[in-house]
Amino acid sequence: SAPAASLEDVVGALGALQAQEYAFAKWSVAQRTAGATEDAVQRAVAEGRILRTHLLRPTWHFVLPADIRWLVDLTAPRIRASSASRYGQLELDDATLSRSVDLIVAALSGGRHRTRREIAALLNEAGISTAGQRMPYILAHAELEALICSGAPRGKQQTYALLAERAPDARTMPREEALAELTRRYLATRGPATVKDYMAWSSLTAADARAGIALLGAEAESFTLGGREYWWMGGASPPAEDSPAAHLLQTYDEFFSGYRESKDVVDVDGRLRALGDIGYYHAVVIDGQVIGRWRRTLRARGVEVEVSPLRPLEAAEERGVEAAVGRFGEFLGLPAAWRVASE
Repeated sequence: SAPAASLEDVVGALGALQAQEYAFAKWSVAQRTAGATEDAVQRAVAEGRILRTHLLRPTWHFVLPADIRWLVDLTAPRIRASSASRYGQLELDDATLSRSVDLIVAALSGGRHRTRREIAALLNEAGISTAGQRMPYILAHAELEALICSGAPRGKQQTYALLAERAPDARTMPREEALAELTRRYLATRGPATVKDYMAWSSLTAADARAGIALLGAEAESFTLGGREYWWMGGASPPAEDSPAAHLLQTYDEFFSGYRESKDVVDVDGRLRALGDIGYYHAVVIDGQVIGRWRRTLRARGVEVEVSPLRPLEAAEERGVEAAVGRFGEFLGLPAAWRVASE
């Protein structure tokens, strides 16, 4: 479909966009936005127009300030339940977590953005150990309490800030309304998809996933193919891209992370399955099918993309890859070239 007009339009439409590999997550947003560059995404994050936090499965996601609170409220209970035993193993009881959160909130109040290392030093000084996995779980707890989220990056370091200060106008909504809204955005941007796809992406129970679809009523339509029931938002189809349309997708792009049961539809000819690999990796996609892998090498004077195709590329497909590599170069602000990997 046609690129969106703004970065915020992309993140808002998707609802949440997986973002743990920060450098490549910026590319996932930008390549869906007309003319967007890495610097533009970095500015949006620094200014708080796009936020980054843990929710859904959980892992890092980009979200809009307006959406962050209702998304956290909807998905946090399941995350807490699934993490309860790990908190016990780490000896992070309610009293320790409460004290940690109080210290973190006090340290961030007044618009102060602090790095993970700075927060760890603060907690250790107060006698709260951040050894091993205790620190990420303490921070995740504060995120799931809707108290903290991403701050402005400091050089190459990420920071944390108070959610209330970064997203003062964040919406809240009744759970049923939030469930319908999350389902609507998922099906509108990832449909056709199965209930199991939606469950895996959202971390919702089967009952909640089906309830979300039911709440949409006639808005959501379904069809059955290959013994699976697929759901999508009815209405006009998006404009078709020029074929062959090529895209360089990063490992955790929503094209992959938005699905589980139906992930094999990107491998109709079975080439990936023949290799025993339909997992996550940087993928070259042409007309909705994975046709190879790619990796980049950054140099001072440009970026080189190496493509490892699963099959020989036709001349028109090579032109599509050339255009995709060019767009990647524009994103980075560097001249871009590509080559097929040697055997």
